[in-house]
Amino acid sequence: MARDVAVVGFAQLPGNRAYEDREEVELVQPVVQELLKGAGITKDQVDFTVSGSADYLIGRPFSFVSALDAVAPWPPISESHVEMDGAWALYEAWVRLLHGDMDVALVYAYGKSSLGDLRDILTMQLDPYNVAPLNPDSVSLAALQARMLLDQGKCTERQMAEVAARDRASAKDNPNAQLSGDFDPDELLSDPYLVEPLRRHDCPPITDGACAVLLAAGDRARELSDRPAFIRGIDHRVEAHSLGLRELTDSVSTRIAAKAAGLGDGPVDLAELHAPFSHQAIILEQALGLGQGVSINPSGGALSTNAMMVAGLTRIGEAATRVSRGDANRALAHATSGPCLQQNLVCILEAS
Repeated sequence: MARDVAVVGFAQLPGNRAYEDREEVELVQPVVQELLKGAGITKDQVDFTVSGSADYLIGRPFSFVSALDAVAPWPPISESHVEMDGAWALYEAWVRLLHGDMDVALVYAYGKSSLGDLRDILTMQLDPYNVAPLNPDSVSLAALQARMLLDQGKCTERQMAEVAARDRASAKDNPNAQLSGDFDPDELLSDPYLVEPLRRHDCPPITDGACAVLLAAGDRARELSDRPAFIRGIDHRVEAHSLGLRELTDSVSTRIAAKAAGLGDGPVDLAELHAPFSHQAIILEQALGLGQGVSINPSGGALSTNAMMVAGLTRIGEAATRVSRGDANRALAHATSGPCLQQNLVCILEAS
């Protein structure tokens, strides 16, 4: 029988356009310290540590090794790393805890998008033979996806503006959000295009940040939290690397991952969607079948704060926090990676 594994703690840095005075260690250390202090444990009581980041953002190889200084890895610790968003690091930690010989895992992620031109950096993840030589940046690719969605009548520019207004209004209640406020969709639509059909409000901010999540298994989870957010299902799927082989107006991988994670086993109260662009939230809501009564992105989502390699793990942490404090009994958290929603992870969290 599989062990129960739960999120029992979450900490994050406030979203910031640039932490010019901090390198990776200074980003990670405060959130790890806050997380462990909140759980009432020391680093010696953590059995497994795993991180998510990308050396391309930092601009030097093996930056994740330097970041380990933030957790004081001496005496030597059991540690791993994924060159992806921290949500996939959490997946690895979840699998490791299922083995039964460890009870507590620390997951952290960090990213500094301010060090270079993010749009050009993300071009490096494209097909190196047929796509990357054309040098399409991440916003232009998202604009192509949005244009297809509009041309097929699956959304309107006003609906995209309404998503941006909704998320940034929700972010007013999030002290860690980078962008927040009340916006009139009609006024947003009067702004010029950034890359047609995307306006600035349709796109995520540049964010430096870090976050950390604490996982615990079995009885240890109930010892560390009065109301643990149990992971009842988690799955991730990837679609074709070639953009021309995918239906960009749908997210098949999200739908498959959600089914495998058990979304259909019952209704969810809220959903934290990692949608960096406004139209992608519409694609994800349709793929997941989220209807009336589901609170979507109460934290403000990636349109409010979007630290690369961090934003997906943040969605899990935000959803788990709301389950733990009683705002929801069952929640969905989603993370994405790659251009135009290429790879997607879905996590279902429950209070018991």
